[in-house]
Amino acid sequence: MTTKELKQKYFDYFVSKGHQLIDGASLIPENDPSVLFTTAGMHPLVPYLMGEKHPSGNKLVDVQKCIRTGDIDEVGDDWHLTFFEMLGNWSLGDPKEPDGVGAGYFKTEAIKMSFEFLTKELEIPVEKLAVTCFAGDDDAPKDEETVKVWQAVGIAKERIAYLGKDDNWWPAGGKMPGPQGPDTEMFYFTGTDEAPKEFNPTDKRWVEIWNDVFMQYSKADDGSYQELIQKNVDTGMGLERTVAILNNQKSVYETEKLYNILLQIASLADINISNEMSADIDKNQERMMRIVADHLRAATFILAEGVEPSNIERGYVLRRLIRRSIRFGSQLGISESFTHKVVEVVIAEHGGFYRQLREKRDFITDQIIKEEEKFSKTLEKGLARFEKLAKADISGIDAFNLFATYGFPIEMTQDLAGEHNIKVDRTGFDQEFKKHQNISRQGAEKKFKGGLADDSKETARLHTAAHLLLAALRQVIGDQVFQKGSNITSERLRFDFSHSEKLTNNEKQKVENLVNEQIIKKIPVTCEELTLDEAKAQGAMGVFESKYGDKVKVYTVEGFSKEICGGPHATNTGELGQFKIQKEESSSAGVRRIKAILQ
Repeated sequence: MTTKELKQKYFDYFVSKGHQLIDGASLIPENDPSVLFTTAGMHPLVPYLMGEKHPSGNKLVDVQKCIRTGDIDEVGDDWHLTFFEMLGNWSLGDPKEPDGVGAGYFKTEAIKMSFEFLTKELEIPVEKLAVTCFAGDDDAPKDEETVKVWQAVGIAKERIAYLGKDDNWWPAGGKMPGPQGPDTEMFYFTGTDEAPKEFNPTDKRWVEIWNDVFMQYSKADDGSYQELIQKNVDTGMGLERTVAILNNQKSVYETEKLYNILLQIASLADINISNEMSADIDKNQERMMRIVADHLRAATFILAEGVEPSNIERGYVLRRLIRRSIRFGSQLGISESFTHKVVEVVIAEHGGFYRQLREKRDFITDQIIKEEEKFSKTLEKGLARFEKLAKADISGIDAFNLFATYGFPIEMTQDLAGEHNIKVDRTGFDQEFKKHQNISRQGAEKKFKGGLADDSKETARLHTAAHLLLAALRQVIGDQVFQKGSNITSERLRFDFSHSEKLTNNEKQKVENLVNEQIIKKIPVTCEELTLDEAKAQGAMGVFESKYGDKVKVYTVEGFSKEICGGPHATNTGELGQFKIQKEESSSAGVRRIKAILQ
């Protein structure tokens, strides 16, 4: 089975069960400042998990592009990836809700569908399956209900393991406030012999392929738990992992799309590989080729979002992926400029489903070539700097400066130090690196809190102000202005827009005045659900049109602004207060950035 075939089979099955197929969202989370990239299918649906009505209904199915860098050191093994696709089905509300919506489902239905899809649609023998469930603790009871359903559909009790919050609770550990609950994870036995009768989750031959999350509780700031009125189901199936398993492949890198990328890298490095990755190939070479394939695939998708390599935030992650690829490419013996050649294969493999890759082909290849050229120059300077430092052990600060200033991965610095019979203070480097991470990006454990915290009244006001800001910019500067991105917290808004020149003081004042005029008028902010074509016909503005489903929400400030959006909003412009631009600056080539507050 190919990845394309699995996607279609998944979509068809859940559509037959009453789900609406929706488009996956951008890799850049909208109005979630706590994470740099979309790491799970839940990110674009946060407002609807919180109770807002989704235009496509209460039961949804999709495939979501995801980027996760938390396991980057594991990339190159059989199962870990930086970029991956996540299949998901959703229920936004339990049918037992008191308001009688009746369109959702919860544990029993979710588990039955998961089991049926695995065993009937994918024809996986039940003997190859095992599951984990929440063991219970002082905060929440043991999830006996889920266990009973699994046993009822045919999973033996010996194949059910109980684990704590770190493994079977979402968000992991239950440390953050907000909606959360137990989950149940499904595992497939990848060993060549018969699966053990009793399931041991620590046995690496058991590989997780699917996860059903049951959002059942709300955790308050004081740590107490309450049952949620709206109970949601959020599932995730790793596309690449599942395809590899169905094809009896030993790793995700043998799936057709990743394997074709590996073939290009092997050709450039003059390494012969068989269709199953020859058993006698040097394992270190195999690992390096996998890392290059994974990292350049992830970089291609990030570049398709318009992100450019830099030393901060998303650009920093992108730069690290590209430079790490170049480093390993060099170690594989690739002496010529090669990253753009690998990117071309990525686009060829994924561009059929993700047209954004085809549309941004020139931008992607131009940026990747520039970054490779830049790193080649930096590499020489960094080596010269290292030679000056190599008279003694390398301190953590010096190692980090080599990384931050010259792009040296710590592994490269350690390898060079070994050649000079000196050591590197890895602990000191890690401490400096963690400081940098805290500045450039939030920890993965905050992704849940950030997504849900952005549903506050203050954020809703600033979100509405962003709509007024776009309309004001278009009036002052011209209709060529479009939104290029936003980052909104409860304290401020950051708004990127297409424009090549710095705003004059007069232009900034005009924009401020226009926004404040609408606030003074106390205009109602209305919302209606329309088809995308209807919204366009009415002149509604929108960002990242490819992410929208058949129906969209259109928010209107009559006579001034009309936008397609899914975020939280004020009900009247009079709720906003006084709008004030704090700063206007360049964001990237052809893009300006405004930072503003409400007083």
